[in-house]
Amino acid sequence: MGLEIERRFLVQGNQWKDIALTGQHLRQGYLSTEKDGWAVRIRIWESKQAWLTIKKPVKDFSNQEFEYSIPLEDAELIWNLISRKVIKTRYQLNIQGGDWIVDCFEERNSPLIIAEVELQSAESSIEVPKWCFKEITGNYQWSNAGLANMPFASWPESERLSHHLG
Repeated sequence: MGLEIERRFLVQGNQWKDIALTGQHLRQGYLSTEKDGWAVRIRIWESKQAWLTIKKPVKDFSNQEFEYSIPLEDAELIWNLISRKVIKTRYQLNIQGGDWIVDCFEERNSPLIIAEVELQSAESSIEVPKWCFKEITGNYQWSNAGLANMPFASWPESERLSHHLG
């Protein structure tokens, strides 16, 4: 896979739903997460397929990412043995300027909604939709690994309220 270049944004409101395609249920479990180092996770898609992903931040909004298919049965066993988890529904968006998705987090990370756009290069320019109200690119606290380690529901109430989600 190699280099992944993406930007991430907090989402407010429901306007993005007008351009969303069918949602896909994802479960991600983290075997290892280091704030400035490697993250190793399993991802289970719709209880049908699974991958092992190894990811490391490079700089700005770039990551080295390597992803490998693994047997679903193995992924389910691993899922049941780990505690750092993220559950979400992912929507592909019909929008120009990169590959956009929106993740709607569940359980202890609800009501977070985060948009991501994958880019061809770090220099790619994008038009940020109005419903993206705060860029969180490169902020570990908002990363999936960060949210698996410290779910949004465990943040101090003042910090959660300061983001005006919903």
